Amino acid sequence: MQGEKREKLGLLLGLVGVICFSLTLPATRIAVEHFGTIIVGLGRTVVAAMFVAVVLLIRKEKLPSPRQFKSLLIVAVGAVLGFPLLTSWAMEDLPVSHGAVEVALLPLATAGFAMLRAGEIPSLKFWISSAIGSLAVIIYALHLGFGSLQYADLALLTAVIILGLSYAEGGKLAKELGSWQVIAWAIIIGAPFFIIPVSLSVTSEMFHAPLQAWISFIYLAVVSQFLAYVAWYSGMALGGIARVSQIQYLQPFLMILFATLFLHESITYFTIVIAVIVVFSVIFGKGASIGKKVEVAREG
Repeated sequence: MQGEKREKLGLLLGLVGVICFSLTLPATRIAVEHFGTIIVGLGRTVVAAMFVAVVLLIRKEKLPSPRQFKSLLIVAVGAVLGFPLLTSWAMEDLPVSHGAVEVALLPLATAGFAMLRAGEIPSLKFWISSAIGSLAVIIYALHLGFGSLQYADLALLTAVIILGLSYAEGGKLAKELGSWQVIAWAIIIGAPFFIIPVSLSVTSEMFHAPLQAWISFIYLAVVSQFLAYVAWYSGMALGGIARVSQIQYLQPFLMILFATLFLHESITYFTIVIAVIVVFSVIFGKGASIGKKVEVAREG
């Protein structure tokens, strides 16, 4: 029973994280028009680092071990550097609905890396549900006629791959280091390297940006870059990396919904139908068994 409660809490926290992440691309689309790729992609980490440093000092958190530091580097490359920078650049040219469809491939990337890094073995039922969800978003992309891949598309797909690795590594590390501590230390590791490029990118015009742009940037720095990860890594630590990762199938459609509300992008009935199919795949895969690799000692 205790295990069931942990799993339910993990799924709930994962959902909170996904909702928060779903506002990331819309907020990025708004902020990048006024602040540019470097400020939005890397500057959010510099701002988040000031907040995180205070929290770490107040709580007197111990420094990560050398082994944990190696895992934190992987998290930092994906969640702190790669994904924010690449998506900021892509959102200069692509609508949120376009980016949302490609980000929908993130659950597969996360589950794949979970097998490699955390020793989880999803069952056939899990992979069937993943295939249904992935096929749905592929059909959606083809229906919208995105055509050949642009450089911005390649940037998004690359961002998805490295973030999938970051999610899996962070979810594994959260079990021993703590959920919010994972992203907190990753931010602290990455921020010093971003100070110079961010400082060189600041212009006087940026200070005259509209309030909506500033709110979007602050959201990216405080929520997308830190608080959302706290909920997300906590969820994966409690509910299992591969299982909780399936909730990400909701993310592209939440992104489209938020893009409709805040950016006035259109939403069609076809989008709603695909969303229903994807939600069904999440429900179908929720009860799938997730095994663990067992190492058998060899007699020598």
